[in-house]
Amino acid sequence: MFSILIPTWNNLEYLRLCVDSIRQHSVMPHEILVHVNDGSDGSLAWVRAQGLRHSHSPGNVGICLAVNGLAAMATQDWLVYLNDDMVCCPGWDQALARAIAARQARAAYLSATVIEPTHTVNPLTVVQDFGRSAQDFDAAALLARHAEPARDDILGAASPVSVVPRHWWHAVGGYSLEFSPGMGSEDDLMMKFWVAGCRDFAVIGDSRVYHFACRSTGRVRRNHGARTFIMKWGLSQGEFRRGYLQRFAQAEAAQALGAESLARASRVGRIKRALYGLSGDFPLGDIGAWEPDPRRLAARGESVQ
Repeated sequence: MFSILIPTWNNLEYLRLCVDSIRQHSVMPHEILVHVNDGSDGSLAWVRAQGLRHSHSPGNVGICLAVNGLAAMATQDWLVYLNDDMVCCPGWDQALARAIAARQARAAYLSATVIEPTHTVNPLTVVQDFGRSAQDFDAAALLARHAEPARDDILGAASPVSVVPRHWWHAVGGYSLEFSPGMGSEDDLMMKFWVAGCRDFAVIGDSRVYHFACRSTGRVRRNHGARTFIMKWGLSQGEFRRGYLQRFAQAEAAQALGAESLARASRVGRIKRALYGLSGDFPLGDIGAWEPDPRRLAARGESVQ
């Protein structure tokens, strides 16, 4: 059983699909927790009518604050972060449960395999078009073909569906607020897991989740997450993924890394950090551009259980 954390922002049609898919396509019962940003489209009333544990804010607090708040409400040992525009496929949770059991309580950062309707630069994504909106979503086709093509687990990688131990989430501090409203927060969380000693990162091939993509993030003013990552860690997201996550997933490379497996700032990263520090105000400039009144971030409204 997982605690599933779903932030939503006036996306009622997609939220319904997401929650219904969890209820219909899960092998196990799960704890569903929703943070409702605004909710004036009827999503707050719907969540209440469904009897879901939830929190609410009058405006959009962003992913970091929303998901951290839900994680504080969670009761299960493993947390699953889902976007509200995702649809879980049959057996998605069973595949993750098998992967967790195989690790025998080792620390791990797992992900589901994401299916999206359009081609992107992400090689981890399975491209199949089952609809690009809630209105033209082809649920029957997704049920029939969600497992195609078959894929092995991909080690040293992660997708937007994060599956992590709850005690590790709290130990490393969850999503860092300097990445608000959210871009770059996943890579930052992986780095924090890495620094804390986790070396097991994997996308589970048999766990499938359909993603309409960008239904909420397309409406928000994005932060420069890549720049904040370099400012914080001294290397780029790509350097971390290629030089550490992917290399350590290979036995020979992991042995060669040895003491260097902590991750180190690169020369290029240090130069970029200096340039970004001189040329911009990161991360506070991004946060101010997204939400210029910090008092709206402090007053979050009710929490209903």
